[in-house]
Amino acid sequence: MSPTDVDIENLPDTLRTALEQGSDGPLNAICNAHAPPDLSDALETLPEDQAVAFFQRLESACAAPVYAHLEPDHQSRVLAALDEQQAADLVSALSLDDAVAVIDGLGDEHADSLMETLPAESQEAVGSLLAYPEESAGRVMTPEYVTVQPEWTVNEAMEHLRANHEVAETVNTVFVTTAAGELLAWVRLKELLLARPWNRVSELMHTDVASITAEEDREEAAHRISHYDLNVLPVVDDQGHMLGIITVDDVMDVLRAETTEDFHRMAAVGDVVLSLRDASMGLLYRKRIGWLLILVVVNIFAGLAIAHYEAAIESVVALIFFLPMVIASGGNTGSQAATLVVRSLAINDVRLRDAWRLGGKELGVSTALGLTLAAAIWLSGNWLGSLEVANAIALGMFLVVVFGAMFGMLLPFALTAMRMDPAVASAPLITSVIDIVGILIYFGVAVAMLGL
Repeated sequence: MSPTDVDIENLPDTLRTALEQGSDGPLNAICNAHAPPDLSDALETLPEDQAVAFFQRLESACAAPVYAHLEPDHQSRVLAALDEQQAADLVSALSLDDAVAVIDGLGDEHADSLMETLPAESQEAVGSLLAYPEESAGRVMTPEYVTVQPEWTVNEAMEHLRANHEVAETVNTVFVTTAAGELLAWVRLKELLLARPWNRVSELMHTDVASITAEEDREEAAHRISHYDLNVLPVVDDQGHMLGIITVDDVMDVLRAETTEDFHRMAAVGDVVLSLRDASMGLLYRKRIGWLLILVVVNIFAGLAIAHYEAAIESVVALIFFLPMVIASGGNTGSQAATLVVRSLAINDVRLRDAWRLGGKELGVSTALGLTLAAAIWLSGNWLGSLEVANAIALGMFLVVVFGAMFGMLLPFALTAMRMDPAVASAPLITSVIDIVGILIYFGVAVAMLGL
C-alpha cells in the first residue's frame, strides 16, 4: 500500500524517531515503504548529522536511490561527512549518470580522491563520461543499455533481454544495432512480447530513429525528447555507433537546471547553485550585488540625460511629472518582448532566421500598444497641462514604447547570433538601456514640439 499524504507529511518526524533508535530495522522498513524522492525531501529538513547517519546506517542499495534525489549541495555535504569506503560504496551503487553528476559537482581535489576509491570498473565508466564536454549530451547519458540485432528472432531477443536486464536502465524501448554497434532502429518491448517467437526483429523494428551525438548540447537532447515524444534518446558517435542513452528523467533534471539558470540571468542574478532555502545571506548578497553595481553605473547616464534637459524641465515642469510613466512603460514593454523571445528561443519554438519576421510582427504590436498608451497619457496631459504638452508627451510615449518593444525583441536574437546566451538580455539591463534612450527620446520630442 502506498504511503498517504499524512504519512509523507510526518515522514521527517518518523525518520528522526527511527534514527534515534539503536536498531536499523525501523530505518530499513521506512526506506522500503517510501519513495526515494519523499525520503530525500524529508532528509533535507533534518539536521545534517541525522541525514548523514541515515546513509551511514543503511545498505547502499537502499540508500543510493534516496541520495540520488538530494539537492546537489546536500549531496556534497553528506559525501564529505562519510568515510572513504562509505562514500565509495554509496557512489558505486548509483546509476552511472547519477554518479557522474555527483562527482561533477565536487571540487577537483575531492572528486579525484573519491574516484581513486571507486572500483576499477566504476572508475573507467565514470571517467569516460567525465571526458565529454560540460553540459554535453555525453555527460548526462548512461552507458547502461541493452540492444538487439535485426536478424535475431523474437525468442533470441527476449532471451538476450532477460539475461541482461540488470545492466540496462530501461528496456521499454529497445534499440536495434548491427553487430558492430551501429544504430539502425528501435522496437517497443510490448511489440516483442506480443510477437510470435519465430518472427525476426527486422519485421518489427522502426527505422525512424532519432538520436544525438555525445558532443551536442544537453539542452538539444531535451528538445529532441520533447519534440519526438520519446521516453529514451540514443546517443551515438560521429559514425553512428551507439554509446549510451538519455532517459526522460535525465531530461527533467536538465530542463530544471537550464530553466533555473535562465531565470537567474534574466533577473540579473549570478548562478545560485544552492537552493534558495539553504543559501546564506552572504552568498545571496554576492550573487546580486555585481549586476546591481553595474546597473547603477549605467543609470548614471540616465541622470546625465535628465540634467542635459534641465532648462526644458524648468520651462515646462509638467514634463518631469509624466517622465516616470513614459520610461516605465517603455521598460515594461521591452521586458515583455524579451521574455517572450528568450523563452521561445530556449524551447526552439523560434530560430535565428525568424528574427526579421518576428520583428515585423512586433513592430505592428508595439505600434498598437504605443497608440493605446499614448492616448491614455494624452488625456492626463491635457487635463494637467495643455494641449501642446499633451501632444508632446503622447508622441514621446508612442516612440519610447515602440523602441522598447523592438529593443527587447531583437536583443536576444542579436545575442544568439553572437553565440551568447539570450538570457543575458536580463530585465534590469533592458530596462536600464531603455531608460537612457527613452529619456533622450522623450525630452527630444518635447523640446522640438514645444520650441524649448
